Amino acid sequence: MTQIIQSLTEVSDRYDALFVDLWGCMHNGVTAYPEAVAAMQAYRAKGGRVVLVTNSPKPRAGVAAQLAEFGVPDDTYDSIATSGDSARAAMFRGVVGDKVYFMGDWARDSGFFAPMEVVEEPLDISRVSLDQATGIVCCGPFDPMADPAENRSDFLYAKQKGMKLLCANPDIVVDRGTRREWCAGALAQLYTEMGGESLYFGKPHPPIYDLARRRLAEVDANIGDAGILAIGDGAHTDITGAMGEDIDSLFISGGLAAEETKTDHSPDPDALNAYLKKEMAAPTFTIGRLR
Repeated sequence: MTQIIQSLTEVSDRYDALFVDLWGCMHNGVTAYPEAVAAMQAYRAKGGRVVLVTNSPKPRAGVAAQLAEFGVPDDTYDSIATSGDSARAAMFRGVVGDKVYFMGDWARDSGFFAPMEVVEEPLDISRVSLDQATGIVCCGPFDPMADPAENRSDFLYAKQKGMKLLCANPDIVVDRGTRREWCAGALAQLYTEMGGESLYFGKPHPPIYDLARRRLAEVDANIGDAGILAIGDGAHTDITGAMGEDIDSLFISGGLAAEETKTDHSPDPDALNAYLKKEMAAPTFTIGRLR
C-alpha cells in the first residue's frame, strides 16, 4: 500500500536524484506551481540531482524555453529528457521510413524535425501526404479537443498500407489549465486497437528511461536506480513506467486523478487506494501536490 506524505522532504533524503514529470507536477500547461518550484530548488540546494522526464514531443531546448515562459526557473533542474528526443532519434534512424505523414500542430512541433547530431548518418526525412507516406509521425492531434475517432478513415488506409505510427507523446490526455485535451497517445491507442502498429518512446516505455539515465550520468555518473525517485501524476505513464524500471515512485494525486482520488490538499485514503487498485498502479509514496 502506498504511503501518503505531505512534503517531499519527508522522503527526499533517501534519494540522490529525482526523475520529475512536468505537466501536472511542475506546471499546469500555463503557469508554474510555486510550491513545486520551491521543492526542487530546496532539493538541489542540498546536493540532489533533478532530471525532468517529460512526454513532450518537443526537443530538450524547446521544453527549456517553454518552462521559462511558464515561470519554471532553470535552477529547478539539472537536465531534461523528452519523449520527443527519444522518438526523433528513432525517426532519423528510419523506423517509419523516409517519407512521413505528420500529425500535430506544425507551428508548435516543427522542432521535432530539427537535425540531431547524436544520430550518425541520419535519414533524410520528407513530410508528405498520407497517400505518399511510408509511415506516420504523430506529435499530437490536429485538434486537441476533437474526438480521436475522427481519424479512423485515415488510420484504416494507413493500416492497410502497413504503415507504422511513431508516437512522440504516449500521454492520452493532459490538463491545460482547466481544459482537458487529447494527446498523441490517444491516437496511437486508437491505431493499435484498429490493428495498426504504434511505436512508443516516452513513459512508461523503456527508451525514455534509458535517455533519462544518460542525462543523469552527464551530471553525476555515480547514481544507480536505487538512488532515484520518479515523480508524476500519471498512473499509466509515470507510475507504471517507474514500476517497470524498478524505481521508487511518488504519485501526485492532485493532477490527472484529482477527482477520482478526492484530492484537496491531500487525497482521501480510501478513494486513493480504490483508484490505484483499479489502475493497477503501486507507487511507493503519494502526495496531493508536489511541495
